[in-house]
Amino acid sequence: MAKKKSADEKKRPATINNRRARFDYEIVETFEAGLVLVGSEVKSVFLGRVNLTDSYCKVINEELWMLNADIEPYTHSSHFLPERRRDRKLLMHRKEINTLERKSLEKGLSLLVLGMYFKNGKVKVTVGLGRGKKEYDKRTQIKDKETRLEKGRMRNIR
Repeated sequence: MAKKKSADEKKRPATINNRRARFDYEIVETFEAGLVLVGSEVKSVFLGRVNLTDSYCKVINEELWMLNADIEPYTHSSHFLPERRRDRKLLMHRKEINTLERKSLEKGLSLLVLGMYFKNGKVKVTVGLGRGKKEYDKRTQIKDKETRLEKGRMRNIR
């Protein structure tokens, strides 16, 4: 007989990953930051209605900001609907922000949003320091992935 799932197992917050960033960039270092959200945005993140494909981070006035992240408005909210692609503040220690700013000014390094998840009831963002990949790097990555898949298929046939 099938086991019934408890209420806690049914309602788990979604973890959102930016797969495009990991494909286009070589991630050098990752950091965890808190995220300032307004109103019903937390419920939309909980349901996984977030698109991080074009999002990135920038240090403005010694504060870290997440730009271009698309959080869909919560459907059951009636009063306050914030903009989908507004700039959102990230919470980090001053020392970490200063090191991120210094490293992002180096040649070829960018601040990227890699993922969004819940930790102890709060929304956290994974910020990555990445270096852009060349076209041939992407091709070798695809080739390696295809060979791994092919080997797995050959094992399953036998």
